[in-house]
Amino acid sequence: MGIFNRRSETTSTAASATEDLSHLTGAYTIDTTHSEIGFAVRHAMVTTVRGQFSEYEGKLHLDGSDPTRSTAEVVIKVASIDTNQEQRDGHLRTGDFFDAETYPEITFRSTSAQQIDAETYRLTGDLTIKGTSKPVSIDFTFNGSAKDLYGNERVGFEGSATINRTDWGLSYNAALETGGVLIGEKVKLTFDISAVKSA
Repeated sequence: MGIFNRRSETTSTAASATEDLSHLTGAYTIDTTHSEIGFAVRHAMVTTVRGQFSEYEGKLHLDGSDPTRSTAEVVIKVASIDTNQEQRDGHLRTGDFFDAETYPEITFRSTSAQQIDAETYRLTGDLTIKGTSKPVSIDFTFNGSAKDLYGNERVGFEGSATINRTDWGLSYNAALETGGVLIGEKVKLTFDISAVKSA
């Protein structure tokens, strides 16, 4: 994925597109203590349940000169799912949903990257859940780069994608007496990422 300095309000799009960003090129590790991988899904047709995965690891290779050569890989521990309700989390770990015992990890491995405009980059890759892999595209916006208090080079970005959970075999549901279903099929995935340059 191309992770680039966000242009200021006074900087033209053309200038941003031609800025030398080669200094961002390198390998990065996701800092999970300053990042979040979350999701949101409609519940009972009237509200939204949000959650996150608290255990995961990821690595990026960013190419500041050619964003199409950037890559990313993330591995998520299914058992770490947290929707702030213990009984619901336990149900999500069962065979009705993720079947965490049989399929303990969710993975995303990029297959291509492209620059959409001066600030937006699209990462496409294979998302694997419950042994099923399907392509997903995620649009990211760069939030900045800086050296932290320890001298580490950091980049930050956020992105999102909407998927249909039934495409990965997460088809459990229940009908409501008033019509409709208990759980929406569309799930919004959100990524708020801070990554540290390692090489």
